[in-house]
Amino acid sequence: MSPRAWLVTYLIAVVATTFVHEPALLGATLAVALAAAGGGRWKLLRRTLVAILVFNLTVSLGYIAVALWHGDFNPDYLLLVNLRVLLLVFLGMWFAARIDPIAAVSGVSPSLTFVATLTLGQLRSFERIVSDFALAFASRNPAPPRLIDRAHHAAAQGIALMDKTMAAATESALAMRSRGAFDD
Repeated sequence: MSPRAWLVTYLIAVVATTFVHEPALLGATLAVALAAAGGGRWKLLRRTLVAILVFNLTVSLGYIAVALWHGDFNPDYLLLVNLRVLLLVFLGMWFAARIDPIAAVSGVSPSLTFVATLTLGQLRSFERIVSDFALAFASRNPAPPRLIDRAHHAAAQGIALMDKTMAAATESALAMRSRGAFDD
């Protein structure tokens, strides 16, 4: 199948997933997706779980607190939301691992190809920063680091990523302003 056909299939699967309101059906769909993912399915599932852990935990705890306060807690709804997010992110990770997004959108629209190229360039830049931080942290900690050291490292990494984001946004805004994109 061509990259564009995979992209269309992925988009249809994402939209179809949003219409499913039965946890059992979502669980079965996740099982089918896991089976179809092939040999790297468990690594992909692990990456998915790590990616959604904080978000799902925060949303779930918030829902539980508000629902208990209002007296209308529904565990089926909580399961449905968490399964849907898990399935959607798994499908996204699977798609990203298998298909080159530039090849999937090339020929559709020059603007879309340009945006996809810029996005992937930014992602690679951030991946490099995260990798550099991980290597630097490992080289400075011959023994297993304490939790507080890992927290300080994560904070420094977050600040560096935020600084890079702000600098890139500022540069983009200045470039757009110089070309007349903003009429102040």
